[in-house]
Amino acid sequence: MVESDGVAKAFAGDRRAGDPAQALTAILQTQYLRYVIIATWALGLLGTVPWWQAMLWFVVTVAAGSIRGVVEHKLSHRVDVGWGMVFPAVGAATTAAWAIAPLMAWFSDASFGRPLAIALIISGFVLVFAQLRSSPRQAMIISSPYAGAAGIILLSLWGKPEFWSMLAVLPFTAACLFVLVTMTMLREGRIDAFQAHQAHLIEELEAARDKANAANDAKSNFLGVISHELRTPMNGVLGAAQLLGATRLEGAQREYLSIIRNSGDNLLSLLNDILDMTKIEAGKMTFEVVDVVVEDLQRRITGPFEAQAEAKGLIFVSEWEGEIPSVVRGDPLRVCQVVQNLLSNAVKFTDAGEIRYVVRGHRISDRRVGFEFSVKDSGAGISPADLERLFQPFTQVDASSTRRFGGTGLGLTIARRMANIMHGDIDVTSTVGEGSCFTLTVEADVVEWASPVAPERVEAEAETVECLRVLVVEDHPVNRMILEAWMSTASHVTVTAEDGQLAVEAALAQAFDLIIMDVNMPVMDGLTATRLIRDGGGVNAETPIVVLSASARKEDHQAGLSAGADAYLTKPIDFGALAEMMSRVPGGREAVGRASVGEEQSVAA
Repeated sequence: MVESDGVAKAFAGDRRAGDPAQALTAILQTQYLRYVIIATWALGLLGTVPWWQAMLWFVVTVAAGSIRGVVEHKLSHRVDVGWGMVFPAVGAATTAAWAIAPLMAWFSDASFGRPLAIALIISGFVLVFAQLRSSPRQAMIISSPYAGAAGIILLSLWGKPEFWSMLAVLPFTAACLFVLVTMTMLREGRIDAFQAHQAHLIEELEAARDKANAANDAKSNFLGVISHELRTPMNGVLGAAQLLGATRLEGAQREYLSIIRNSGDNLLSLLNDILDMTKIEAGKMTFEVVDVVVEDLQRRITGPFEAQAEAKGLIFVSEWEGEIPSVVRGDPLRVCQVVQNLLSNAVKFTDAGEIRYVVRGHRISDRRVGFEFSVKDSGAGISPADLERLFQPFTQVDASSTRRFGGTGLGLTIARRMANIMHGDIDVTSTVGEGSCFTLTVEADVVEWASPVAPERVEAEAETVECLRVLVVEDHPVNRMILEAWMSTASHVTVTAEDGQLAVEAALAQAFDLIIMDVNMPVMDGLTATRLIRDGGGVNAETPIVVLSASARKEDHQAGLSAGADAYLTKPIDFGALAEMMSRVPGGREAVGRASVGEEQSVAA
């Protein structure tokens, strides 16, 4: 009557009415319930038959139920073998043991025997059809012993007045079973229709998701291309501006040159914000966990802003509070990026007064510390209504056409999302007319609490390199011209190549002290050319190679290093960083590789 464990699991996905597998899955999923029902029937029999007869019926029926459970378990592994009528036949055979109970009650001498027999027959039919309501054919076969018991009872009443009364019960019972089956099939029809509609909606959602993912990938690829295409001409603009700044200029010319450089730097900052926002939304923002000397981190954070505050006539105060370890583990570049954004806004939006930067530390455990980087200014402050939308992307507190300050409105959005990725947050309190206080809270693992003894710093003086032979591989003629012009001012000899193929040929023909390799070029890209030079075994197989990348993405820089380059420079080129890198060329590839660390920090911060 009630299904054993495992059968429902085997056929849980089959929803076809009338199928034998559906009949099995429709039975109740716990085998113990059938034994509870058998026990209740045996208790009912105790009121009509001797106790030993009720006990005998209980034992036989339990044994039949156990045998049925074993058969059902075996059938559950033979769904596709065509076992057809095996399950209904086994079910009918075990139901025969159940059907003996109403006959025992009917033919007993107890006054309550006949009503109990009719109740047991009706309940037996209901139990079978309730379990197999989606498979009425199997239900009719399995319940046939109850029909046989009802037939025997009718024969025993033949010629008696009770015959017609008993006969009248049969259509009543059949009508109830018909209603039960019909209502069940109608309900399951609605369920099937709903599931079909749901499956259709899921397919549409999956298609929409795939389209959205494709669009997001296309956006990321587009931004990568735009990054390169914007940075390449900007390399020419800012590079030429740097070269022009080294010449004799009149006051007005120098002022115009300053405008060009400041505008280019602002455009670079805007581009970096958009790329960072895109990487965060795509879940591709990468974070590193390295050992960080907190004192060095502090100097990196505050260095640029002390001079900016002084230039505006502001007082810049930097303080330490609480327990602050000496060395922690974290991502110094991202922490710098977040805190420097807060400091930049504080200097930008404060006309008079002071900027107070406070680093607070509190010990969580011996190996864990909590930091609060607090930036408080004496600016105009922010109203409560504006605070609610302060961290929304592309939103500014002053969005009017007469606003004093430009920008994309992405800085604080990026800063908070980076803080969230680092399991921290940014809080803000502000009073209109008095100023604002932004606080970055973040935790870190502690490496050292006490300040280690500073080792004696041995740093080789940058050698004065009188002349280096440099191969410049760049497809853009303006960029080649600027690099050649700068190299010539530093007394270096340059050979140029317009694509990777020409670079490989030049590297095979003569030895160079340094190769500066652009990435995206026609005919052959820079990464392929770098691999060929490294694997070719020629005179430049161990020559330092610096990848010149227009992309600010870290994964693109890493791709250059994986191809065999020793360092990378990001367009527009910082000639100061290039000069520092070239001063290390006599030390070989390892020395040039160390110079890329500083470049990475400047790009990320």
